[in-house]
Amino acid sequence: MLNTVIILFVGALVIALAMTPVSKWLAPHVGVMDRPNARKIHAAPVPRMGGLAIFIAVMAVVGLFGGQQEIQQTAAILFGAAFMSFLGLADDRFTLSAYLRLALQLGAALFVWFAGVRVQMLSIEWLDAALTVLWIVGISNAMNFLDNMDGLLAGISAVMSGFFLVLAVLNGQVLVATLSAALMGACIGFLFWNLNPASVFMGDSGSMFLGFLLACVAIKLRFVAQTPSVSWMVPVIVMALPIFDMTMVVISRLRRGKNPLTTPGKDHTSHRIAAHGFSRREAVLILYLVCCVLGLVALLVSIADETAARILGLAVAGVAAYMLWYMEFGPWKLKINPDDQISVSQ
Repeated sequence: MLNTVIILFVGALVIALAMTPVSKWLAPHVGVMDRPNARKIHAAPVPRMGGLAIFIAVMAVVGLFGGQQEIQQTAAILFGAAFMSFLGLADDRFTLSAYLRLALQLGAALFVWFAGVRVQMLSIEWLDAALTVLWIVGISNAMNFLDNMDGLLAGISAVMSGFFLVLAVLNGQVLVATLSAALMGACIGFLFWNLNPASVFMGDSGSMFLGFLLACVAIKLRFVAQTPSVSWMVPVIVMALPIFDMTMVVISRLRRGKNPLTTPGKDHTSHRIAAHGFSRREAVLILYLVCCVLGLVALLVSIADETAARILGLAVAGVAAYMLWYMEFGPWKLKINPDDQISVSQ
């Protein structure tokens, strides 16, 4: 498995590195540009089609070197991810209704559930189906929410993919290892062009593709030496950062009487960090570090006894709850200016 993983990683990295300039050139010709406005950080139009490079890199290497195991589920996951990527591209170009986008995401999640990519935790089929759809759609949108600063989503995705890869190799999970290696390589290749100051954005075509794939990878992960009552915590902890960010933003916008699906703003975790004495690049690096710590905790949970695993899970939940209070109700709470522009109280 190790040789295949290396080939997948290097192949995806090289393809993404080479294809991102192509996506930059293509973006203005098809009208997929991110133009500055009051809620944007950049001051000039930026190509918003880098997700195409990530998509091509993952699809190419998995198609060529992905092996012959679990073909049906692998094909279903890739088909669903491709659908999500093109849905994101259509949204980048035409700005689709948030409710239409959500309905189509639900359809993609149901598609992979019928193909056998299922959460198996509650032992009641319809509840497990609902949980599967909620997880996939939730993570897809959480990753989309997290794409709000140069290099943030690509780097976080690379870190999470790296931890999923390690967990997969330790537990003999070929499908998870295959997809994780390809995702990590593609994200790092794209990140070369996306670090601050970014010359290209991945857009919804990239964020929704990454979110869908990572959600499916998390569902497929299994642990040979862990109980089902603990196993579910491992992918949740690995992906705790995007879950936290979306939860905080949704709560914040609802508190302000805003629709979380249609109201953009500088109210994300990265924005709040950057508003308190850190540069945008430092804010991104801090969140990389947080994601690495969470990944290490998830590794410990995957091998710990049940009591220790639960203690670690509760510790992560406690820290997340405290930071949610700190950023939303405490010293870093938002304040609203008369012109309804969001800032962070000092």
